[in-house]
Amino acid sequence: MTVIKQVADFVGRWFALLVLLGAVVGLAMPAQASLIAPHVSLLLGVIMFGMGLTMRPADFAIVAKHPKAVLLGIASQYTIMPLLGWGIAHLMNLPPLLVVGMILVGAAPGGTASNVIVYLARGNVALSVAMTSISTMMAPFVTPFLVLALAGSTLDVSVADMFLSILQVVLLPVVAGLLLRTFADRAVSKVLPMMPLVSVTGIVLVVAGVVGANADAVLSTGLLLGLAVILHNTLGLGLGYLVGLVGRLPDTSRRALSVEVGMQNSGLAASLGATHFEPLAALPGALFSVWHNLSGALVATYWARKTPEDAREPEHT
Repeated sequence: MTVIKQVADFVGRWFALLVLLGAVVGLAMPAQASLIAPHVSLLLGVIMFGMGLTMRPADFAIVAKHPKAVLLGIASQYTIMPLLGWGIAHLMNLPPLLVVGMILVGAAPGGTASNVIVYLARGNVALSVAMTSISTMMAPFVTPFLVLALAGSTLDVSVADMFLSILQVVLLPVVAGLLLRTFADRAVSKVLPMMPLVSVTGIVLVVAGVVGANADAVLSTGLLLGLAVILHNTLGLGLGYLVGLVGRLPDTSRRALSVEVGMQNSGLAASLGATHFEPLAALPGALFSVWHNLSGALVATYWARKTPEDAREPEHT
């Protein structure tokens, strides 16, 4: 168990580089890596079950204590990122399937690694956990309709099928993990230290599989799509912080909003793209997984060196 925990700690510290390595393996060994692609939904379900194990009912209590910050954050996430994805994709004249892929990334809930990034960035972790949890619970209802509204004129979008997919691979596993943690907390607590190993391994495999299945597309459109993904994430981080600033939230909460808006559950976006469209629609999600983990690590490193303005003040969010 000690060895497994040490490995889990290692992958938790180096998850950004490991995800990048997954993309490299997908490009270097496309035939082998593409064999993972059909199992992306299963892998995502395992990741989301692990996320559910880390949650408690108390994580939602912050909504009652600080509703303004939570509501502002959720509203920002489900407006800024979908519109940015749609706008950037059209501005760069990306092919229809990549347009849909960018919209899927924007319409996804909060990223599974965002809470760790907020913690390292000395942000409001409770707000981050609440935003990730609530946006994930809302995803089956919100994500399909956002995709329909923004991509319905580009490609045929089945709201009902997408709703069922998110229900199966996101909501049900998360609720199952949450219930197991609630009723068997002592047993679950023993395996929690291993969860970074499960989550990072799952994300690396998803990225490798999607990149491998789209190796030719990565090589032909990689630079343009890479720029689109970088812009999407960077603008999301910046606008998320700006919303917190305009909303007069404390610095720790502004940091949380920045990360939560900028980091998406790109694994879900990749899964939905591959399941309901074509493998190419999954590519923006895979590349976003690589980039937002790298940018998140950079943002965390920067903010970790800067004491939050409200560090010695009580928060009023």
